[in-house]
Amino acid sequence: MPKLPPAKRFELAPGIEIGGGDLAGRLPVIAGPCMLESEELALGMGHRLAELARRLDLGLVFKSSFDKANRSSLTSPRGPGLDVGLRWLAAVKRETGLPILTDVHEVHQCSPAAEVCDVLQIPAFLCRQTDLVVAAAATGRSVNLKKGQFMAPDDLRRIVDKARSTGNERITVTERGTSFGYHNLVVDMRSFAWMQDDGLAVIYDVTHSLQMPGGGEQSGGLRRFAEPLARAAVAAGADGVFLEIHPDPEHALSDSAVQLDPERAEKLLASLIAVRRAISSDSLTGTGA
Repeated sequence: MPKLPPAKRFELAPGIEIGGGDLAGRLPVIAGPCMLESEELALGMGHRLAELARRLDLGLVFKSSFDKANRSSLTSPRGPGLDVGLRWLAAVKRETGLPILTDVHEVHQCSPAAEVCDVLQIPAFLCRQTDLVVAAAATGRSVNLKKGQFMAPDDLRRIVDKARSTGNERITVTERGTSFGYHNLVVDMRSFAWMQDDGLAVIYDVTHSLQMPGGGEQSGGLRRFAEPLARAAVAAGADGVFLEIHPDPEHALSDSAVQLDPERAEKLLASLIAVRRAISSDSLTGTGA
């Protein structure tokens, strides 16, 4: 397919812009605990992330899931469900002022989720579900489409076209690794340029690209690669980053192998700002390779 113009810069959530090939502005970040475990944890992390965003001058969207519908095991915790989960997310939004993102898994969840959340996210395993993609986009909220582990970068353009058929242009896509044999993912750094060539704003999912999916009762992972992969993705031109942050990752009820604690996450984000500033400076001065 021919290269398209860069995605027009747009408001991902109130006060947070993304796309347009502009790397000089604030780094857009989607962050929060993987799953809503309790209202107390959600509010505690919401306040900590709001403070982190102020310190680093980030455009931060709080993320957490009311239902982890694709857990490896039937016995794995899934979250509080739609009604309770949205109530907790509304409390985070009200108390911290942060915009909110959550996953939707079924068409009927889109409308109530859109009443609370600023961004609706389509999980990677569901990214080809036409009715779900269209229903999410039809709410008028921004939509973040996770790239399926089974998909090539140039497959996303067709899925974005489904969302844009509603007239909604506020669509981002997220790279979260590609299946490489059994229980392993790899991130092809070329994918950011390829998807941007298709006129898409691309976010890098630090957390889920570290997974070793389906290798037991819950997915394992290699947290130690968070920093090199995230820095490489930002250097490759990712428009924003997604990472899950938990106050006690080892005891998190979901993605315990790959979530970051707040201190480590802040150090990583600070380094990503520095990388982004460096490549933005190179592009402005013409000193890049």
